Amino acid sequence: MLKTYLDHLDQNEIINLGKSFKNSKPFNHIIIDDFLSSEDALIIANEFPSFDDEFWFSYNNPLEIKKASNDWNHFGCKTYEYFKHILSESFCNKLNLLFDEKDDVKLTPDIGLHGGGYHCHKNGGRLNPHLDYSIHPKLFLQRKVNIILYINPEWKKEYGGALGLWSDNNGQPDKLINKVDCIFNRALIFDTTQNSWHGICNEINAPNNITRNSLATYYLTIPDQKADPRMKVKYAPREDQKGDESIKDLINKRQSMSDFQNVYRTK
Repeated sequence: MLKTYLDHLDQNEIINLGKSFKNSKPFNHIIIDDFLSSEDALIIANEFPSFDDEFWFSYNNPLEIKKASNDWNHFGCKTYEYFKHILSESFCNKLNLLFDEKDDVKLTPDIGLHGGGYHCHKNGGRLNPHLDYSIHPKLFLQRKVNIILYINPEWKKEYGGALGLWSDNNGQPDKLINKVDCIFNRALIFDTTQNSWHGICNEINAPNNITRNSLATYYLTIPDQKADPRMKVKYAPREDQKGDESIKDLINKRQSMSDFQNVYRTK
């Protein structure tokens, strides 16, 4: 049976892990290496589809160049088992322990993987600093936690693609506080409700036959009174895009519920 790092911890150990989670900067997060057993991680890596497969949904615009799929029918057996387990009630109960009791967090997994599932970037891929959607457009719950698992054993640090974590300054990304390298079988767990700006912070420079592969799952909660009502991702310009009115217009359209479908592909 597939188990994660958290499944091997008892309640008190996860609560102690929560102290690191809450003390991290620029927003609550933890990085866990060897999240799965080596055997399970390698099986999932081998099940990961080719970048050239036809089923992918492609994002190709100045803010994001990547491919993604949340279709359970395209998951291999071990990948399917991973998503089934990590989106289970028992696993959510473990994630709840990362938060203080006074926070009264009760997470609900997004089993539909809205925006999650397989994510894949190749050489030249990009992902601007962004805030994930705040309110789920179908369940109307607030997105609270992300788990990203990096799953390509061939990836090397020199290929770039690290995930940057930025501080917030009046609703925009400010200082790059942390870089999370895409190390095989490394998981990043973070709170998405704290102006949690994240994105690929250095250029992907990998051989054409090697891709930056990850699995993403999201967890929801009842919206608080201060929750941003936004239902789409909010991007910010990269340094070389600041002051470009066309980028500003694209960002506004990308987070608009009426316009977003027209700007996924602009190249």
